[in-house]
Amino acid sequence: MHVSLRTKRSTRAAVALLSVGALTLTAAGCGGDDGDAAGGSPPPVTVKLPSLKGQKLQVTAVWTGTEQENFTKVLKEFEKRTGAEVAFVPSGDDMSAFVGSKIAGGAPPDVAMVGQVGVLREFAQKGWAKPVDAATEAQLKKNFAKGWRDLGAWKGTQYGVYFKASNKSLVWYNTSAFDYAGAKEPKTWKDFLAQAQLVSDSGTDAISVGGQDGWTLTDWFENVYLSQAGPEKYDQLAQHKIKWTDPSVTEALTTLAELWGTKGLLAGGRDGALHTAFPDSVSKTFANAAEPEAGMVFEGDFVAANVADAGAELDADAKVFPFPAVGEKPPVVTGGDAAVALKRSKAAQALLTFLASPDAAHIWAGSGGFISANKSLDLGTYPNAPLRDIAKALISAGDDFRFDMSDQAPASFGGKPAQGEWKALQDFLKNPRNVTGIQRQLEADAAKAYQN
Repeated sequence: MHVSLRTKRSTRAAVALLSVGALTLTAAGCGGDDGDAAGGSPPPVTVKLPSLKGQKLQVTAVWTGTEQENFTKVLKEFEKRTGAEVAFVPSGDDMSAFVGSKIAGGAPPDVAMVGQVGVLREFAQKGWAKPVDAATEAQLKKNFAKGWRDLGAWKGTQYGVYFKASNKSLVWYNTSAFDYAGAKEPKTWKDFLAQAQLVSDSGTDAISVGGQDGWTLTDWFENVYLSQAGPEKYDQLAQHKIKWTDPSVTEALTTLAELWGTKGLLAGGRDGALHTAFPDSVSKTFANAAEPEAGMVFEGDFVAANVADAGAELDADAKVFPFPAVGEKPPVVTGGDAAVALKRSKAAQALLTFLASPDAAHIWAGSGGFISANKSLDLGTYPNAPLRDIAKALISAGDDFRFDMSDQAPASFGGKPAQGEWKALQDFLKNPRNVTGIQRQLEADAAKAYQN
């Protein structure tokens, strides 16, 4: 699902987050190839937390399933160290609406894990988000590059702690489907379409698309657009400094239509894609390893957890390659989730401090399906070499990365079901021939949301 990092940042960073090749990325996720991985080892204790015995706090996030289970492990460690009692409440996809309703009712959660920078800054602007305290600020300065701190700030004040990061430029494939079709890992968009056609011709729909969740479609667009139009245009469109009717958007949508509009390439056709939720898009590809409903599925490194849930084995039933180059270079789009305090409480600030430390990151990193931008986290914590390589590249990039475009946008445009970019791209998936009409729809919605 979302799942994510997203931002509207003034800093213009070049795209160079992940230059590891397909072999390095293979099996990125859960499960280990290394028996000595830190997997279930106790987390380090590098930060002092206050006693919160008798205090209760509520944390909300979009996470469900395996992600929720792994985050709960982090919260349990916080309870153990502080004596606090923590309750997790799923927010659903629309974090802004969920928190808004709770604030209107006078009972907001203590901490929200926000997956969209536009939403984080909306919360700060409205006064819902509370600035981090000195202890959290110290952990952030110690453990995170400035670019990541900037993502959680608004008008020079720090509000968010980016606890979970992700690489959203990966394509996962069923090895049986590829072997049967004689397909190979592609490096360019043209070859990607050719390999997809091979899979389709062999009797298996080529690509599973979770179009019921509009955020997945924004990720498709962003990867195509970043590679094809380039980083400068990407920044301009992300800030609405160019219109969605720009020729560069026309070109990207036309490119996407080559995939979405070709019969036999999408699992269940376009209608099937529109009625497929993200977790189900992974299941269609891997739940039946020998006879899958689709040969490939696109999404971030967090797919590894869904692959495991589907009963498939990484590096055997499932492998992964970088999103193919549409233009000169393959794209690298990142996402992630920031912890934001919604109450001025000692407990909320203590949880942010904990999440900014390597202690908290250690817990989820050892379970797989997780990447941290925390440069103090021991890379040996990750359960396998591919994940360590991905995390190392993330840390090595410093401030040099591109963030998910829709997550940089105002929530009404880039982060809400059934409206804005999510809805427009679902309409485009339904009718990929309507490039001009969808551009007008996108621009009208963007102009209203950005007010510029």
